[in-house]
Amino acid sequence: MAYLILKNLHLTTIAITLTLFVLRGIWMMAGSPLLQARWVRIVPHVNDSLLLASGIGLAVLIRQYPLTHGWLTAKFFALIAYIVLGTIALKRGRTRGQRISAWFAALLVFGYMAAVARAHDPFPFIG
Repeated sequence: MAYLILKNLHLTTIAITLTLFVLRGIWMMAGSPLLQARWVRIVPHVNDSLLLASGIGLAVLIRQYPLTHGWLTAKFFALIAYIVLGTIALKRGRTRGQRISAWFAALLVFGYMAAVARAHDPFPFIG
């Protein structure tokens, strides 16, 4: 029961994270002032905290851990790449071109993380 609750929370927060990241990227490309709205600076961080907590909870429940199991190690390092790219895309990119490139790269990394999670394999596109 706890597993299903955590898994559903994790999947829901993943969907919210992706939706908000895509929306913020569109706003960034359009130069929209909505990107500076107070809720836009708060809600993604709250959601991402729930996402991380549910992911850690799932790892504990299934007894598979980063740096021990290959697929979770791959997700862990991909998560770090996604965070760095997302920060460049939405805050730290010096030019619009850098921000857009980082945004697209972050989406690719997000897709990789989803594929790894589904396959439980660090090389989900091979074989």
